[in-house]
Amino acid sequence: MIGALRDLGRRGLFMFDPETAHGMSIAALKSGLVPACRINADPRLRQTVAGLEFANPLGMAAGYDKNAEVPEALLKLGFGFTEIGTVTPKPQSGNPRPRIFRLVEDEGVINRLGFNNEGHEAVFRRLQPIRAKGIIGVNIGANKDSADRIADYVAGIRRFYSVARYFTANISSPNTPGLRDLQARESLAALLSAVLTAREEEAAKAGKKIPVFLKIAPDLTEEGMDDIAAEVLAQALDGLIVSNTTLSRDGLRDQVQAKETGGLSGRPLFEKSTVVLAKMRRRVGVALPIIGVGGVSSAATALEKIKAGADLVQLYSCMVYEGPGLPGRIVTGLSELLDRERVGSIRELRDSRLDHWARRNV
Repeated sequence: MIGALRDLGRRGLFMFDPETAHGMSIAALKSGLVPACRINADPRLRQTVAGLEFANPLGMAAGYDKNAEVPEALLKLGFGFTEIGTVTPKPQSGNPRPRIFRLVEDEGVINRLGFNNEGHEAVFRRLQPIRAKGIIGVNIGANKDSADRIADYVAGIRRFYSVARYFTANISSPNTPGLRDLQARESLAALLSAVLTAREEEAAKAGKKIPVFLKIAPDLTEEGMDDIAAEVLAQALDGLIVSNTTLSRDGLRDQVQAKETGGLSGRPLFEKSTVVLAKMRRRVGVALPIIGVGGVSSAATALEKIKAGADLVQLYSCMVYEGPGLPGRIVTGLSELLDRERVGSIRELRDSRLDHWARRNV
C-alpha cells in the first residue's frame, strides 16, 4: 500500500517539469501536507562527528533547500541533519531554464542550476529565528560574477556564524565556470587559509568553534586527490564531503538526456562517489570526518558508504524517485542492518570495506 502511494505521488509530480515539481515539494513541506516521520530513537545510530551530536547518520544534502525555506520540516522526515544552500553573497538567478533533467531509466538527475539562490541576507533572515533540535549546516559558495571568489566564502563564514551548526565550502559544482579550479592545490591552500582564519576570528568573538567541511568533486585524478588531502591535513580542516555531482556519463541507459550539460547525481553516481570516498579516507587517515554523498537510495547503500569510510551520509536526488518517506525507511533500515551485523554502534562498521572500494579505479 505504501509503495503504491509512493508510485502514485511520483507519477503526479512527474507530470510537471523537474524544477516546477521541486517547487511543489517545497510548498508541500511548508504547508505541513507531508507528515512527520516517527522513528524510534536507536542509540546505535548516534555519533559525535566534528564535535556535533548526530541522532542518526543520514542528512539531506545541499541543493534541495537552497534558501532555507524548510530545514525544520526536513528534519521531521527523519533526517539526523540537513544542509541548506548553496548560498552566495548576492542573489543570483542561475543558468537559463530548463536546467534540471530526470533520467528516469537510470534514476538519475542532471542539473546545471548554477547556484541560483536569494543571497546571504534573505537566507540569514530565515535561519535566525530557527531553534531546531537537529543540526542545520550552511553550504556557502561564490557568485558567478565575483571579482574575488575567496572573499565570497569568507563573507559566508562571517554572515552565518551565529546560525550555522557547521559550514560547507562548496568548490566542486560543475555549473559555475572556473569554480572547480579552486580544487587545485595552490588555490585550495589560499581558500582554506582565508576561510579558516575567518572562522578562528569569529570563534574568538562568539566563544564557539563551528566546524568547516570542504565539498569536493568525484571527477578527480589520483594526483588531484593527493593534493586535496595534503592541503586538508596541513590546514587542519574539520572534514570533507565526498562528493558533488559528476560530469561523467558512463553506463547511462538514457542517452538522450545524457547529452544535457551539467552535473549528474542519483543512483548512477553511487559507485564513482564511493570509490573517491574510500580513496580519500585512505589519504586523510582515520580521524578526519567524512560525509559520503552520491547515490544513497536505501539503508544498504547508506551503510555501504559508511563501510567505505564515511562517518555520515547525505542524499537528495534519490528522493526524487523514492519520495519523502525515504529518510525514514533508511533510518529504520539501518537499525535492522545493525541487528543483522550484531554490532553495538554503527561506528564499528566504518572502514570495514575500505580496501574493497579504495582499490578500484576512479
